[in-house]
Amino acid sequence: MSTWILLRGLTREARHWGTFPEQLQAALPGIRVVALDLPGNGRYAAQDSPWNLGALAAHCRAEMAKLDLPPPYHLVALSMGGMVAALWAQEHPGEPAACVLVNTSFGSFSPPHYRLRPRAWPVLLGILLDRTDSGRERRMFDLTSNLAPDRAPVLAAWTAIRQSRPVRAANAFRQLVAAARYRAPATAPAPTLVLASGGDRLVDTRCSLEIARRWGCALAVHPEAGHDLPLDDGVWVAQAIRGWLGWTR
Repeated sequence: MSTWILLRGLTREARHWGTFPEQLQAALPGIRVVALDLPGNGRYAAQDSPWNLGALAAHCRAEMAKLDLPPPYHLVALSMGGMVAALWAQEHPGEPAACVLVNTSFGSFSPPHYRLRPRAWPVLLGILLDRTDSGRERRMFDLTSNLAPDRAPVLAAWTAIRQSRPVRAANAFRQLVAAARYRAPATAPAPTLVLASGGDRLVDTRCSLEIARRWGCALAVHPEAGHDLPLDDGVWVAQAIRGWLGWTR
């Protein structure tokens, strides 16, 4: 049974994957799916987020050891989670057997205004200034989702997550700094599939295109989805992974 690890991005946690773990298992029968929380997020919201991604990767390795699940692993990682996945594969070759990077960007490959679209800045400021949990999640939803059909239950779930495990502003800043400081290797550290959203309003799609170009790895672009591609079309993500692997069962 192969183990698939899911890693979310900045300030988000395992519960933000929603129904995607089940969609991935439906596409790849028999796999084991483990969604991890990073320090400062989710179950570890009370901890301080590290200032570097290496410590985040080390945390993930320790979590898998606690679960008694040895490598190799397959990693599906969104946004900042993709940077953690790449560093993990770079520093511990062979532990990740493969990486799927979803709407990820690397500071060594793309300029800052691609990694965070200027048009997203006022929205992010509005999220910071909004004093209500529901308002912040509504703004985040509007920024990151284009196609999710069930807006109300998603917003209710995200608001409940924020209320139960709020991410401290200091930890959000630490994660942002860690992501900004990361420099990716010149070549792919593991077999990699890059997935991107053509309608991403947070991160320019060209960031994913540049990763695929420099690493010479497989690429698939959803024409309409937003930054949270697994939310907008998780079945498409799962089927893209299945096709990349040449899964026939």
